[in-house]
Amino acid sequence: MIRIGLVGEYKPEVQAHIAIPQALVLAANDLGCQYEAEWLETPLFEQGAEEKLVGYQALWFIPHTPYASMGGALKALQYARERLIPTLGTCGGCQHMLIEYARNVLGIREADHAEEHPDAAVLLITPLACSNTGVITACHLSPGSHVASIYGVSEAIEQYGTCNYGPNAQFWPELERGGMHISGRDQQGEARIIELERHPFYIGTLFQPERSAFKQVVHPLIRAFLQAANDLVIPQS
Repeated sequence: MIRIGLVGEYKPEVQAHIAIPQALVLAANDLGCQYEAEWLETPLFEQGAEEKLVGYQALWFIPHTPYASMGGALKALQYARERLIPTLGTCGGCQHMLIEYARNVLGIREADHAEEHPDAAVLLITPLACSNTGVITACHLSPGSHVASIYGVSEAIEQYGTCNYGPNAQFWPELERGGMHISGRDQQGEARIIELERHPFYIGTLFQPERSAFKQVVHPLIRAFLQAANDLVIPQS
């Protein structure tokens, strides 16, 4: 049985939060595996994150930010990254993956999110010129990337929810040198998918792959996320 933690505050009016359980059911049925998923509010991880997360084989950092506790979310992300726990971050979850990595790996300790701290000294996540609301975009996948191997194609069509913030492009060279890679870009060359090298599954998307569940489609990233977790439960011979 795979235990999945859905990190973030559940809100029944948020379409992505409706879609996530449906997307997991579709992927689990396709894989023929069993799982249980639990919504985990971010303040839980302000203290003792390791003890509270040790029983989970996968963590999904969900959309709809700001989180109740940015600090709690970042501690949970650090645990998942360092302990090689399969991790998916979508929309706001992806943005927080970048902040955690910048702070704790690259040493950019003041890296922050303009949504929560607009006056921060280092804004890694900044407002978009135009809101991406329900936008459907084509993502060009980097050859040889983990993401490209998961999709099995060179281009994927994906959909946003409501996205008002995105990563500040000036930090991409430093992130890339540090091992956090852009593995999917839109037609304008903007980053849309990130992945971490030397990790079994640490992938973030600025779109919401879970929305595929509304069309009863098994999304390849969500399927691969569950597969990586299942491999921890049942080691492959």
